[in-house]
Amino acid sequence: MAILGTGIDIVENYRLKKILLKKKSNFKKKIFTINEVAYCEKKSSSINCYSKRFAAKEAFAKALGIGFRKNINFKDIEVVNNTYGKPYISINKKIANKIKTLFKVKKFNILLSISDEKKYSIASVIISK
Repeated sequence: MAILGTGIDIVENYRLKKILLKKKSNFKKKIFTINEVAYCEKKSSSINCYSKRFAAKEAFAKALGIGFRKNINFKDIEVVNNTYGKPYISINKKIANKIKTLFKVKKFNILLSISDEKKYSIASVIISK
């Protein structure tokens, strides 16, 4: 396995809570997919669920090495859980092509690890071939 890019991000849960609970805030709509919102709203600690997903998207952008520019949006990156609860990143074709172009590869893997505590959520992403 050759590492193409790596990124890490940490989020203060209270900070995200303040943003999400603001009236007239469309932050949730801008950042999270319909599936992510549905998943997090079912959780007893929905704020931590959103925080982990936000951290994962930021960590992914860092692993790309270009951040959220060049036509890359938060909703292009979706954090999903498999049947065992393991999180993974799902990307659309546009982002897959961007990875192939940036790293000059035909195939790649995206590894994700997320965790949270009362005050913080953290995510680590590795893009490998």
